[in-house]
Amino acid sequence: MIATPHPPLLKRVPPGVWVAAFWSTLILARTFQRPDEMQRLLRYHGNIEDAPLLVTAVVTTLGALLLFRAPLAAVAIALAGAVFSLGMEVRATPVVLFLLADAAVGYAAATRSRRVSVLAAVLPVGVLVAYTVWRLGSGYAFNLSVPAALASTVVIAWLIGNTIHQNRAHADTVRAQATQQAVTAERLRIARELHDMVAHNIGIIAIQAGVGSLVMDTQPAETRNALDAIEATSRETLAGLRRMLGALRRSDPESAPLDPLPGLAALGQLVGKTAAAGVRVDVRWRGERRDLPSDVDLAAFRIVQEAVTNVVRHSGTRDCSVTVDYRPDELAVDIVDLGSGGTVAESGYGIAGMRERVSLLHGEFSAGPRPEGGFRVAARLPVSVEAGR
Repeated sequence: MIATPHPPLLKRVPPGVWVAAFWSTLILARTFQRPDEMQRLLRYHGNIEDAPLLVTAVVTTLGALLLFRAPLAAVAIALAGAVFSLGMEVRATPVVLFLLADAAVGYAAATRSRRVSVLAAVLPVGVLVAYTVWRLGSGYAFNLSVPAALASTVVIAWLIGNTIHQNRAHADTVRAQATQQAVTAERLRIARELHDMVAHNIGIIAIQAGVGSLVMDTQPAETRNALDAIEATSRETLAGLRRMLGALRRSDPESAPLDPLPGLAALGQLVGKTAAAGVRVDVRWRGERRDLPSDVDLAAFRIVQEAVTNVVRHSGTRDCSVTVDYRPDELAVDIVDLGSGGTVAESGYGIAGMRERVSLLHGEFSAGPRPEGGFRVAARLPVSVEAGR
C-alpha cells in the first residue's frame, strides 16, 4: 500500500487562520504603539477610531474561514459587514468589504455549480437594489452611479469566475478524451500483438498436427517430430501470453522489465519455425542494413510474421519469398507466394492489422492476388535519415 504524502504546511492550515493572524498582528502592533489603545477598544461610545479596522478584520477572517466550504455564507458575511459599516460614516470600509464580496462571488463562479454562482451574484446586487430604494424613499440626495458601478463589479467578478470554470471544464474534457484515446490505442496495440503472436503459432501447431495425423501410421519418427514441434510452439505461446498478461496486471513500476519486442533480427527464428511447419521461406536482404526505429522494426517484423502465417494456413504452397529492402528514406517489405489462398487470407483480421500498423507509421500498404498467380503483401515504412545514423 502506497502511503499518501502529507500536503505542505501552508495548505494544511486553513486560510482563515492566516488572515486572523495577520489582523491580530496588525491590531497588536497598533496597540503597543499607543498604550491607551486597549482601554479605548474596551469602551465603545460609537466613535472609536479603529472600529472600521476591527470590522474589516472580523469580516475578512470569517469570510476566509467559510470561503472554500460555503462561498454563499462568505458573500453574506462580507455584505453584512459592508452594511454594518455604513452606519459608522466611513466611506472606504463599505466599498472594501463589498469588493471582498465580489471576490467571493468570483470564487463561487469558478468552483461551484451555475445555480450556486448565480445565487452568489444575486446577493450583492439585491443588497445594492435595496439600499438604493431605501435612499431614494428616504429623500436623501443620492448618486445612482455609485450602486451602478458596484453592480458592474459584481458582474465582472462573476464573468471572470465563470470563464475560469468553463476553461477548467474544457481542460477536464480534453484530458478525459486524451486518456480515452490513449486507452483505446493501447487496447488496439495489445490486440495486434496478441493476434500476431497467437495466430502465427497456432497456424504452426495446426500444420504440424495435420502432418502428424497423416504420417502417424507410416512414419512414427516424423509423427514424433511434429508432436515435439507442437509442444515447443505451445509452450512458447503460453509463455508469451503469460508475459503479456503479467505486464498488464503488474502495478509495481520497479518490477522485472518486459522482454524486448521482436524485430527484423528475429526473422531467422521465424524462418526456422515456419520451415518446421513445412513451408520454406527465402529471405532476401537489399540495401545497407542499419538500425531502425523500434516502432518501424516491430511493424516490419509483424507484417512478415502475419504474411508468412497466412501462407502457412491458407496458401497451400510450400515456398514463399520475403524481401527486405533498406532504402535511404524508407523500408520496403515484400512477401510473395505462389499459392491460392489469398482470398481467404484477405478476409480475416491479419490484413486489417497489417494495414493499421502501416497507417499508424504513415506508410503505404497493399495486399492482394497477383495477376500471374499467388499472393503479394507489400509495405513501405518511412524512415528518417537521422534514424539510421
